[in-house]
Amino acid sequence: MIRPFLFRPLGLSALAVVAMSTAAVAQAQNKPAPKPAAPAAQPAQPAAPSGPVLLGTFGDWGAYASDTPKGRVCYALSSPKERLPKELKRDPGFLFISTRPSENVRNELSVILGYPTKDNSAGEITIGTTKFPLVTRDRSAWLANAAQDPAALEAMRKAQSLTVRASSARGNATTDRYSLQGLSQALDRLKKDCP
Repeated sequence: MIRPFLFRPLGLSALAVVAMSTAAVAQAQNKPAPKPAAPAAQPAQPAAPSGPVLLGTFGDWGAYASDTPKGRVCYALSSPKERLPKELKRDPGFLFISTRPSENVRNELSVILGYPTKDNSAGEITIGTTKFPLVTRDRSAWLANAAQDPAALEAMRKAQSLTVRASSARGNATTDRYSLQGLSQALDRLKKDCP
């Protein structure tokens, strides 16, 4: 199945992505994530969906869950160990594997590149000697063929690292290398929390 041209959101609110990104960056730097300021006292209101909760850290991966209006979302998240070219300024990048049971989505692989791309431009993920084509939209990328997600994840469980190659809207070619240490345990935790 080829992924549609339409943007496929991660199923997380912008606030959740910011909170998750802050925690992931702090995790990558072995620092505790900053605690949000205490809100001013307000009258009681109905409970809102909770933000992302760290379920556990497994090697270079974190497992998270968040309750959203559409249901529970679980995801494994890692940041790159190496980003090339080093002199290119860009926002943090992340590799996601998300599960959204209410949308019947399991183990969807996606990448936040940290820079704008030309929509529908090509990229690739390389795991060992196997290459999987990517398609980009705004600052994100997915496997071009959704049917390849299970094969890519199986290859990732067996490998030590993977490489993401893509190009920015300005034509800058980038390469990000991710460690896969702890990925299997993070995915096992997702399966437990988002059955």
